[in-house]
Amino acid sequence: MVRWRSGTVSAVRRAWRGAVELEVTTEQGTLRALAYPALTGTPEPGDRVLLNVGAQVMGLGTGGYALVVALPDRLPEDPPSAGTDRDAGHLVKARYTPLQPILLGVDEEASPHRAVMAAADSLDGMPVVTADLHSALPAVLAGIHADRPDAKVAYVMTDGGALPAWFSRTLDGLREHLAGTVTTGQAFGGDLEAATLHTGLLAARHVLGADVAIVAQGPGNLGTGTPWGFSGVALGEAVNAIVALRGTPVGSLRISDADPRPRHRGVSHHSLTAYGKVALVPADLVVPDDLPADLAKQVEEALAPLATLHRVVTVATAGLDAALQASPVRLSTMGRGLLDDHAYFVTAAAAGRHAATLIP
Repeated sequence: MVRWRSGTVSAVRRAWRGAVELEVTTEQGTLRALAYPALTGTPEPGDRVLLNVGAQVMGLGTGGYALVVALPDRLPEDPPSAGTDRDAGHLVKARYTPLQPILLGVDEEASPHRAVMAAADSLDGMPVVTADLHSALPAVLAGIHADRPDAKVAYVMTDGGALPAWFSRTLDGLREHLAGTVTTGQAFGGDLEAATLHTGLLAARHVLGADVAIVAQGPGNLGTGTPWGFSGVALGEAVNAIVALRGTPVGSLRISDADPRPRHRGVSHHSLTAYGKVALVPADLVVPDDLPADLAKQVEEALAPLATLHRVVTVATAGLDAALQASPVRLSTMGRGLLDDHAYFVTAAAAGRHAATLIP
C-alpha cells in the first residue's frame, strides 16, 4: 500500500513538459521527488509536500522518484470552469484515486472535434505500429522518418505503464517530431484525451491527421514473470482494435540478445504471447535482415508457429543505424543503449521503416 512521507522542498532540480523534479528533505533524509504541476500545483523551495515513497523504497520502476501527492499548505486554485461550466470535460481518468483528473475527451459534446469523431469509424488503411515498451517509441519513429521524413506520426499511449504522459522525458523530447499524442484508457496528459484505444486511434487519424500511428504503453512495464502476467498482453488487443477499425497493424517485436533474462532473449515471451495468443487477426511482424546468425535462427524458430496467422516480414536495415544515432532523444531500454542492445532498437526501427511503406 502507500508509504507516506512529509518533507520540505529544498531545491528544484529540472523541469520538462508537465513535470518538475525536486529535492525534498524529510526526517529520513533527502529524496529525489517528482511533481505534476497540473495535479498538485507548482512546488517551490520551502513548500511542504506530502510524498508517496513506496515504489522508490522498494526499488520499483518509477525512475527512482518519490511522487508528490499534495502541497498541503498551498493548494492550487480550482480550474476556471470547475463546477460552473456545463460544457467542460467530464472524462475522469485514474478513476477513484485521490488525484483523478477530469478532462475534455476528444469526442465529448464540448470538444471542437466532436463532429469529426462522431463520423469517424475507419482508419482508412493507416499503418499502426504496436510496441511492447515505451523505449521502442523513438526507434520506431526513427525508422519511419528514415525513408519518409515528412510522414505525420501520432503516438497513441495506452495505460499499461505510467499513466501521466508527463512522466516521459522521451516524449517531451519528441514533441516537435510527432503530430501529437493521444492518451487512452486511464492514461492522461496527451494533446488529446480518449476513453478507449479505439477512439484514440480514430483521433490520431482524423484529428491529428496522422499518416502512421505508434501504439505503446507509457514508461514502465508491469510484469510478474509469469506467462500472462504482464501489461504487454494489450498489444494483442491493440492488433484486434486496429483491424476492427480497418487499419494495418505492424508488430514491433521485442528481440534481444543482450537481456540477461532468458524469457526475453531471442523473441521475448511478451511478443510471443501478445501476437501468438491474444491477437486474433493477422499483423505484419517485422524482422530486420542483419541480425547475428545465432539470434536470427532463434527468432526464426520462435516465430514459426506465429506464421500460421501473421505475416513475418524481413526488412532491410541499411541506413537505420544512422537514423537511430540521429535520434533527438537518448535511446535506452532497461538501462541499455543502442550499442548495448542493438537488436532491440534496430528491430523497432525496421518496424517503422516497414510501416512507412504502407502509408496509403
